[in-house]
Amino acid sequence: MYYIGVDLGGTNIAAGIVDEDGRIIRKKSVPTNRERSSEEIVNDISKLIVDIMNEEGLTPQNLHSIGIGSPGIHDRENGVIIYNNNLNFKNVPVREEIQKKVPVPVYLENDANCAAIAESVAGAAKGEDFAIIITIGTGIGGAIISDRKLYIGFNGAGGELGHMVIQANGESCTCGRKGCWEAYSSATALIDQTKAAAEKNPGSKIYELVNGDLTKINAKTAFDAAKMGDKTGIEVVDNYITYFAEGLANIVNIFQPGVIVIGGGVSKEGEYLLKPLREKIRNITYSSHGLEEGKIVTAKMGNDAGIVGAAFISKA
Repeated sequence: MYYIGVDLGGTNIAAGIVDEDGRIIRKKSVPTNRERSSEEIVNDISKLIVDIMNEEGLTPQNLHSIGIGSPGIHDRENGVIIYNNNLNFKNVPVREEIQKKVPVPVYLENDANCAAIAESVAGAAKGEDFAIIITIGTGIGGAIISDRKLYIGFNGAGGELGHMVIQANGESCTCGRKGCWEAYSSATALIDQTKAAAEKNPGSKIYELVNGDLTKINAKTAFDAAKMGDKTGIEVVDNYITYFAEGLANIVNIFQPGVIVIGGGVSKEGEYLLKPLREKIRNITYSSHGLEEGKIVTAKMGNDAGIVGAAFISKA
């Protein structure tokens, strides 16, 4: 039997066919175009699923289940995305719509929880009793693994770590609050911070990296500039890591996890990100006073975490 996992992100919708061992045997993606209606986006999800099934020669009888991972709050029992602030989804009956095209069990889960499932089963948190998985993307996803099981709270909405406030009355967040960690430490926030800094410093190497077109700035640009010794890039990266550390320090103080796994595009910076991050956290956490400290590592599953984790929601 095979599983299909769908990673519904703010930028792309990715779907993959996964075997029993967690190997992706076929995958495909399309742009989300998140300004569209929920009906159009869900229709694209259904089409993507049908397309990869046809390409692999599979029928519903070959599938164990389909899993959908997306940001926000879900009614897992009824297969409804209750709220997704990045896509403007409210009470969207995803399961019902997909089952019209592919009549197999359909499961929904928060995308960060899907990444956690993948990392816990086969990645950087494998074998850990208590772990926190942070995924940096359009927003910040958080997931909690306790006793090797996904913790979701009594109402299923637990783990929304990106929406803890780190700055009262700070930057506006897509959730409607101000000062959320996500508003400072997501990839989206880093891009905005890089653009703002470049506009104030026209001599920065950031302009060189994007050929003078600031619309081409991505989450890697500031790090690349910093590695070139660019003062503006260094300042952007340092400020970004400071914001990131504030949120992680809160998580460490509350949970004291054995490992924090950081995924998403920014995590590809590796030790250039992790070394100063660990140093900043060590200076502001309670456990720094002589207690054993947990590890902070990058995710191992890479871009496939969302697909593999979504595929195995039924097993979580």
